[in-house]
Amino acid sequence: MKRSGLRGIPSVDKLALALGDTGLPHPSVVATIRRELTALRKHGTIPSFDDILSHLRSALEILRASRIQPVINGTGILVHTNFGRAPLGQAVMDAVSRIGMRYNNLEYELVEGGRGNRAAYLEHNLALLCGAEAATVVNNNASGLILILRHFCKDEMDASNGERRNKRHRNTQLKNQVVISRGELIQIGGGFRIPEILEASGARLREVGTTNKTSLADFVRAITRETALILKVHRSNFFMDGFVDSPSTEAISKLAREERVPFVEDLGSGAMIQTETVLGLEHEPTPSEVLRNGVDLVCFSGDKLLGGPQAGIIAGKAKLIAALKREPLFRALRCDKLILAALETTVDIYLRHSSGRPNANDAMSQRDIPLLAMLHISNDELRMRAEKIVAELDGLPLKAEIGKGRSQIGGGALPRSIVQSTTLDIIHDRLRPQELAARLRSHTPPIVGYIERGQLKLDLRTVFPDQDAEIVAALRAAT
Repeated sequence: MKRSGLRGIPSVDKLALALGDTGLPHPSVVATIRRELTALRKHGTIPSFDDILSHLRSALEILRASRIQPVINGTGILVHTNFGRAPLGQAVMDAVSRIGMRYNNLEYELVEGGRGNRAAYLEHNLALLCGAEAATVVNNNASGLILILRHFCKDEMDASNGERRNKRHRNTQLKNQVVISRGELIQIGGGFRIPEILEASGARLREVGTTNKTSLADFVRAITRETALILKVHRSNFFMDGFVDSPSTEAISKLAREERVPFVEDLGSGAMIQTETVLGLEHEPTPSEVLRNGVDLVCFSGDKLLGGPQAGIIAGKAKLIAALKREPLFRALRCDKLILAALETTVDIYLRHSSGRPNANDAMSQRDIPLLAMLHISNDELRMRAEKIVAELDGLPLKAEIGKGRSQIGGGALPRSIVQSTTLDIIHDRLRPQELAARLRSHTPPIVGYIERGQLKLDLRTVFPDQDAEIVAALRAAT
């Protein structure tokens, strides 16, 4: 029943009292009520008190659901960008808790008793892990690339005093051209495009070759006095096949040395294991591999195949890393104590258990790096878990079967690689798959799967074993 006019709108206090304990901060509830009441006033008609309450509960539920919270990932995508990418292991979270709950020596030198360098220990070990002269870290890989471009793409400096040449001279040379193959002008997640990132950094693109074929001669012709660097972007989130060709990293590196032009590679995913040793995965270049092939600087993500927190890692020649750290922008991009603690622990795990040469079959790394553990779980083990879940669902108004899954790395890595997996395939007697999926998403914790051929499927490769009981509880509650 609706009443006309505006006087029938209940007060904010009355509505807040009627809603009871929402589990949300009172100011958040009040702000939501006011926003929704403003919308009703604009509409010009007032619903009944009960309808207003129902509307507000829905709005508050949407707000509540938007909080960051644990999610059970049944999609089979291991590095799921929407789900926070790589999950962190217990040792990493212990380090984050230990550092976050107390004061720490973030920028304090304990031996000398004075101000110290942030991330000195981490940078030392990152360099070892990457086989580089030096390394540093910023808050994500995109910012790492921006920092590199901002450093190299600027007016030429006077070598004697480091000051910009007088702009009044017409022959002032802009050294801000970035040479890149057209086949590497990729778009990454969230709509971010490599060309836009380059241009936002003050760089001028010098595209060479074609989408499918680029030769070394294309690079040779493109290099001029205005060239600031050669950039290679690893095609980590797509692949090209057929009539395609591009010069090797070694060939471009040789040309860059001859022309005295820095050579940078955006590697993207940053694998630290030999991915081809995992059944179903192809080879993914590692930072140490591309540096051995002659790249001056490499940048990659910390929360993808490395299995650590969000970070952008830059490794390569010591003089270039030192120059990047002197850039004013570096301070704006630096990581906080929690990220540094998590990344330190992640890197230490690799170094401790693999003597600096991570191997996909290193059992300790698998246990401490959840991503590696998920990659190595056998289908036999997954099937045993699925059988237990199916047995516990007996008697419910649904049909649960064990199916076959095709897990993917995700996160813009290894797009052609598929890891065979085991799924829980569910058909409910009364609920459509979409309705069942919605109920599972509203569970605490939310459970997210995918729908295929009229079935709701949950891929157990990306479900932690201690979450199996939650799946059973959620399916019981949904019926």
